[in-house]
Amino acid sequence: MFFTRLAPRLSSLSATTRSSITRPNNLFTTTRSFSQTQAIMAVTKTTTQEGTGAQPQQGQTVTIEYTGYLKNADGSKGNVFDSSVGKSDFRTAIGVGRVIRGWDEGVVGMKVGEKATLDITSDYAYGNQGFPGAIPPNSDLIFDVWLKAVN
Repeated sequence: MFFTRLAPRLSSLSATTRSSITRPNNLFTTTRSFSQTQAIMAVTKTTTQEGTGAQPQQGQTVTIEYTGYLKNADGSKGNVFDSSVGKSDFRTAIGVGRVIRGWDEGVVGMKVGEKATLDITSDYAYGNQGFPGAIPPNSDLIFDVWLKAVN
């Protein structure tokens, strides 16, 4: 498998707090460090089958077969919330905001024939709105995608 990090946006806030705790009889002092880091907002693409065809450019129409999963807390694929498998393929203009940002940025880097898994943080998916009835607010998503054509 090949790993590619797309659109890394690490908004890191490091706030360290030190506190001293004095034990009875002043035997010793303990220092504890606390660190708080904001979530990484990005899409990670893992190629599972290399493609050999054209690479879509921003604004072109792509044809994709996909399955979307909610991401479990342990990072694994959870429940399927949508899939085009066994139905008609999904066609859309890519890179122009018609789909979630994770697709706009992840699919543009693919080649026709390529199969990949897109691991998308909630900020690059449906954010704090979610998608009623299917995707809870602030959900990270995983998509298995197969780029079939570029028009």
